[in-house]
Amino acid sequence: MTEPQLTLPDRVGVVNVGLSLFADAIREQGAPVISVDWRVPAGGQPDAVAALGRLAGIHAERIEAANAEVLRRLDGGTPLLTGVTTVAAAVPGLEGRTLLHCGPAIGYADAPDPLRRSMRAAAVAEGWADSLEQADGLLARDEIGLAPANEHAVVVPMATALGPGAPLYVAENQAGGTTGYAPISQGPGEVAWFGVASEASVARLVFLRDVAAPVIGRILDRSGPLDVLSLAAQAVAMGDDVHVRTQAATNLLIRTWLPHLTELGGPDGVAFARFLSANHLFFLTLAMAAARSLTEWAAQVADASIVTTMARNGTTFGIRLPGSDRWFTADAPEVGHALYYPGQGAETSARDIGDSAVLELSGLGAAAAAGSPAVAQLLGGDLREAAGLTARLAAICAGRSSRFKIPALDNAGTPLGVDVRKVVELGITPAVTTGILHLSAGTGQVGAGVAEAPLSCFAAALADLDHRLSA
Repeated sequence: MTEPQLTLPDRVGVVNVGLSLFADAIREQGAPVISVDWRVPAGGQPDAVAALGRLAGIHAERIEAANAEVLRRLDGGTPLLTGVTTVAAAVPGLEGRTLLHCGPAIGYADAPDPLRRSMRAAAVAEGWADSLEQADGLLARDEIGLAPANEHAVVVPMATALGPGAPLYVAENQAGGTTGYAPISQGPGEVAWFGVASEASVARLVFLRDVAAPVIGRILDRSGPLDVLSLAAQAVAMGDDVHVRTQAATNLLIRTWLPHLTELGGPDGVAFARFLSANHLFFLTLAMAAARSLTEWAAQVADASIVTTMARNGTTFGIRLPGSDRWFTADAPEVGHALYYPGQGAETSARDIGDSAVLELSGLGAAAAAGSPAVAQLLGGDLREAAGLTARLAAICAGRSSRFKIPALDNAGTPLGVDVRKVVELGITPAVTTGILHLSAGTGQVGAGVAEAPLSCFAAALADLDHRLSA
């Protein structure tokens, strides 16, 4: 019997698993290669790997059912802007002289310079102090209390602090019976949310309370409730990520409100119209209030692994999972991939700050980066890099939005529902598109960029979820 002859193929195709340098070497030799980006789950940490095994095994059915409900709530709620209220009315349990602030709980001494300045400006605007220096003394002696805005269904952008008299948008999600709140955008320039404490920044806070809020209330009396995320969806198709860029959304809002604003007339109407036309970030806090009403609803679902709070106070970065009020924190990250104003750079920049990452949890911000030229600018002008931010979130999300579609990706929905299990397994954390404030000079914004969330707080949240489900 003749033995069969062994012949080698002239060409081979290779599937490379793991380090890409092997695939690169094969590709350089002209051979076809498919590279599989595989890595050791959870970095090979035994406890995390064991927890992932349980959460993807014996607890999987329970988690997947909860996650499906969380996604339904994040995707299906319709937040309507119905009016303007105050912090005191929205948070009736707030006692005495207390300021709401961004991010997890923090004391005045530990707060970064921009947030301390904002707290001083808010205290003066409330009439608790006659000067910024006096406000500093009251805060340093703990004669003014501090509380995280997020713990009261309120979200605030960047280095914002709010007193009881500060105005808030009311975003009602009737499907879930939940309401989200956020302040009226302070706009650009010499403003407290940019970490500026000055007569001008205090005057802006007073203007929002005494002029802007009443005018907006009168507009809504005429127009009726506003479907906030319907405008946001249109804006995403027009190039906004509805985080670092809200120009299209703001213009759509101006078009909607313009007939009612012109009917109002009067000096306050004129003053507000001038402010609105010069505030390209006006829609930001509207979107935040709407998103907060959805995460408040989603947070009521027990046993889910999808993050429903993600916020930063400039010192710490914190997340929360549904069914629990516990914060999991880590050091606030630096902001990278930055585009700086002339004369500014990493050495003059404060750490990541604000509650606006609620937008990334709702399908906006970095989730919509692939269609935003403004985000691409932060990454060197390449839209492929911006698409990479969206792909990064997609890798760790449980679903896709049916509301926000990206034309550049064949109208694919934006990633929705950051799953802590995927974050820890892959070692990929959410990216957040954000502004950058000066570290210490109190001069305001110095640029914009992309912050990468720290992994350790997600690992801690995963361990806690495993403990709760395994108890």
